[in-house]
Amino acid sequence: MNGWAMTLFRRDISLSVRIGGSALVGVLFFLAVVTVIPFGVGPDLNLLARIGPAILWIGALLATLLGLDRLFQADREDGTLDLMLMAGRPLEVVVLVKCLAHWVATGLPLVVAAPLLGIFLNLDPVSMAAVTATLLVGTPALTLIGAIGASLTVSLRRGGLLLAVLVIPLAIPVMIFGVSSADAAIHDPMPFMTPFLILCALTLISAVIGPVASAIALRFAGD
Repeated sequence: MNGWAMTLFRRDISLSVRIGGSALVGVLFFLAVVTVIPFGVGPDLNLLARIGPAILWIGALLATLLGLDRLFQADREDGTLDLMLMAGRPLEVVVLVKCLAHWVATGLPLVVAAPLLGIFLNLDPVSMAAVTATLLVGTPALTLIGAIGASLTVSLRRGGLLLAVLVIPLAIPVMIFGVSSADAAIHDPMPFMTPFLILCALTLISAVIGPVASAIALRFAGD
């Protein structure tokens, strides 16, 4: 990673930690979702274990959406985004670095917390390991897809709701194969590696398309 990219990465990590406590807020929201849903489902432990991976993935998606609206908006408000556009650096790389920093600050804590929260859903160690592996591979895709929505709504002061409307449909394939991978490891309806490799492919595709689409939207927003 180039010097300026590393500096940008450290800056975004520092801002995420100091402003808003993104990691703590995301984990607390993740905890709220995981603990509230069982009250609606009921005390059936077998049912909770069966739908546990889906609950964890839904919680991870919603927690990821919390801070996405500020991914580029704060830089636009203080003029940093304009400086990035005029600096001559590849904007696609800038977006990719910012997405990586956002995932480390918000997505990685969710992955770490997933095994602990799996206890609330009566998941066994194999199930927890499978869900954690799918979240580790799949949550970067959620951030990269979310960056597209964040760049499209960067000029809107209250674009959080529109951001969710744009991102959730695009994130459905990631959730489908993430949950399918976990279910394959738990209930063995199919080989685990088949949906897991597709999930990996979706993340790689998002790593290519997400920064390019976001960079195009940011350039139009800066005009």
